[in-house]
Amino acid sequence: MSAPRGQGRGRGVGYNATHRVALIGGVLALCGVALVARAFHVQVIDNEFYLEQGDARALRELPIATSRGMITDRNGEPLAVSTPVASLWANPPELLEHADRIGELAAALSVPAETLASRVSQRADKEFMYLRRRISPAAADEVLDLGIPGVYSQREYRRFYPQGEALAHVLGFTNVDDRGQEGLELAFDEWLSGTPGAKRVIRDGQGRIIANVDLLRAPEPGKDLVLSIDRRIQYLAFRELRRAITEAKAAAGSVVILDVHSGEVLAMANLPSYNPNQLDGQAGDARRNRAVTDVVEPGSTMKPITVAAALEQRVVAPDTIVDTSPGYLRIDRFTISDFRNYGALTTTGLLTKSSNVGSVKLVRQLEDDYYYEFLKRFGFGSKPGSGFPGEASGLLAAPRQWDGSTKATMSYGYGLSATPLQIAVAYAALANGGKRIAPTFVKGGATEAEEILDPELADTLVHMMQTVTEPGGTATGGAVLGYHVAGKTGTSRKFSSSGGYSRDYVALFAGIVPVENPRFAMVVLIDEPDASKGHGYGGGATAAPVFKSVMEGALRLMDVPPDDIETWIAAQAKARGKDGNPPVLPLAAS
Repeated sequence: MSAPRGQGRGRGVGYNATHRVALIGGVLALCGVALVARAFHVQVIDNEFYLEQGDARALRELPIATSRGMITDRNGEPLAVSTPVASLWANPPELLEHADRIGELAAALSVPAETLASRVSQRADKEFMYLRRRISPAAADEVLDLGIPGVYSQREYRRFYPQGEALAHVLGFTNVDDRGQEGLELAFDEWLSGTPGAKRVIRDGQGRIIANVDLLRAPEPGKDLVLSIDRRIQYLAFRELRRAITEAKAAAGSVVILDVHSGEVLAMANLPSYNPNQLDGQAGDARRNRAVTDVVEPGSTMKPITVAAALEQRVVAPDTIVDTSPGYLRIDRFTISDFRNYGALTTTGLLTKSSNVGSVKLVRQLEDDYYYEFLKRFGFGSKPGSGFPGEASGLLAAPRQWDGSTKATMSYGYGLSATPLQIAVAYAALANGGKRIAPTFVKGGATEAEEILDPELADTLVHMMQTVTEPGGTATGGAVLGYHVAGKTGTSRKFSSSGGYSRDYVALFAGIVPVENPRFAMVVLIDEPDASKGHGYGGGATAAPVFKSVMEGALRLMDVPPDDIETWIAAQAKARGKDGNPPVLPLAAS
């Protein structure tokens, strides 16, 4: 049977396999050409956008850590150095893809797993978060060896202070980002801080660096800083201050030592102190540099300044007789008294015995404005200019603010306030031939001196002060064998926050050595010594011995020749009579 005519005729006319294959091939060829053209356009002609997108996924700009400048003492001994450490960080999105390993990471970091998981989740939209800052490279490697995806490390630096507590208040410390926070670390932060570098790297899918592409910026290390501090003298000052505070059962104390010709701070110690290498849990009060920031009423250490003013005005001479009888003086409703009735004293004897009555009788002969300006010459009422952060200016009221007894009490150290550093600067000016120079913590950082007192007058006054440490003076405990010492004790009551004065004392000794060719000015302050020991809490009993102990070492260390050989020879002869050994000259240490 034959097929229907219409069906057979339609298949023969409507279907052509060759044409259909050609059509499909043509379409595919056009698509291929289009894809090639698009690829050429994307990869060659207009590739910038896609290069940027690729780089954003593979290229990273990483910081290159740089070290902070080293701080050294005047002899090049390191006081603050930066050591390399590692900081662990994470890429939160990557770490969350392996959330099952967060517990393992938390155990390695010694933190609760829930706490770490919460921190990571909160930063799920970030690419960076610190896990642990400034740990040893070995400790960081232990964590990295776990192979937890999204956990990396970077190099940083941590500050280390070899002298620990002894220099903590001078140096200060840095924070976790190695920026100065207190002390000279803060004052010279810009000088010490380096400039971090930067580099471009390629990371693979696991975040590992597979190639360094480019150095964008070379790191610049911080500049070193050479201080005027002598770490040997600093250690002596800190050790002897600690001993004195322990023996006096005192609350605190400070020591300042200046080179009188340059104003350089050779030592500055405070107690209580703190360990700058381990700040956690240490009270902020212990971090205060009391020698620069805390003011006290200077007590009788002001009497040499008062006598200098009287000598300059020629109202007295060193041998002028001042009658201090009967040992007290009434001013308004106040009674000013001496320890006992010293009777007739020379002006020099006024210093030797530390007579309050004598000081008042001298200052009464001076004009108010003159006395005020004279004290300002010595730096009272203004910042010393050392550049130390938080430097205090003390208090010196203008004459229009004085009442009937203000000038009288100021003459022996009440009614004004100063820091130990200010007192040291004033005494250094006396020792430097009447030239005041701003203190500096930088070796070679001396500024131009200002003449504030006639050199001959200054020399006369220093020799008058020498009697204070000789037999009959109030500070024989500050005498240094082989050297003439000029100084002055001070013992003042502390002002009470409730008004008036408390039963707590501040004991001071300010000294200059050697008298014939002064090199050092030193101030010792003992805060709240135990007053239950009678008069053992005064400056002569508690502060002067610190001066002696420290200066015995400092004079040898700094090669200062003795100026009192006769006394030394006599002492050695006496000692030789006991042990039979010949005397040995007190030569400076090599």
